[in-house]
Amino acid sequence: MPNITLPSISSQGSLSKYLIEIKKFPMLKLEEEYTLAKSWKEKKDINSAHKLVTSHLRLVAKIAMQYRGYGLPIPDLISEGNIGLMQAVKRFDPDKGFRLATYAMWWIKAAIQEYILHSWSLVKIGTTAAQKKLFFNLRKIKNELKLINDGNLRPEEIQTISQRLDVEEKEVVDMNNRMAGHDHSLNAPLKQDGNLEWQDWLVDSGTSQEELLEENQEYKFRKTILMNSLTVLNEREKYIFKARRLKEPQTTLDELSKNFKISRERVRQIEVKAFEKVQNYIKHLMKDKNQIKFLEK
Repeated sequence: MPNITLPSISSQGSLSKYLIEIKKFPMLKLEEEYTLAKSWKEKKDINSAHKLVTSHLRLVAKIAMQYRGYGLPIPDLISEGNIGLMQAVKRFDPDKGFRLATYAMWWIKAAIQEYILHSWSLVKIGTTAAQKKLFFNLRKIKNELKLINDGNLRPEEIQTISQRLDVEEKEVVDMNNRMAGHDHSLNAPLKQDGNLEWQDWLVDSGTSQEELLEENQEYKFRKTILMNSLTVLNEREKYIFKARRLKEPQTTLDELSKNFKISRERVRQIEVKAFEKVQNYIKHLMKDKNQIKFLEK
């Protein structure tokens, strides 16, 4: 995408000014967003791309604020999120039926999270998807349990977190120890000569109406992708996949083997094959969105 000039945000002192400035950009109605997106996609009209980006700068700032507890400057988080937003606009297809905000949210979060992980040293934190997921969820749960200032966790706290995240207790301990050097006192000042404290930058744990709406949009987005992926399965595969992967409580292998008059092992094989088909379909569908790594969170 050609360079797009955005409002400047280079220091914490300019954050308030930046937030005021981006509110000047109008929000787009559905029809206007669709027209601009088509203009960018088909004609590469830079003015249309500019309007699409600037109208969603508030979304980037809002998402960036959710990561205020990681000890990194908010302007840096917003800048990284803006890069993710521009990548989303570059690849956005208005004919898919989703609003840009729903699509861009994945790119914005991915860009910010990758920046946080890089800043915290991937060598120490870990590079696998599971370790990244543990990294973010561990801090979230510690925040909920009011443990964000603590160093070593007590056995009961380790057990609680382990059960909440469905990981081994040793993994919780190891990750917490790696993160310990980056924790800040919530009452410590951001700057020696400043009045702001770290707790001033912590996100409110309450869920706003906007966040509830975003979560609902995410759910619909994932559900649509999943339902579309089931079209690659035949009727037996679809039935077994739903019974084993989507139903709660799941149907047992014994019940399905009796239903289809086949062995339990054969049912298991069909389940695995169906899952692989669905997984491959989704990977193919998302092939140009490979930064969207948090779909399974």
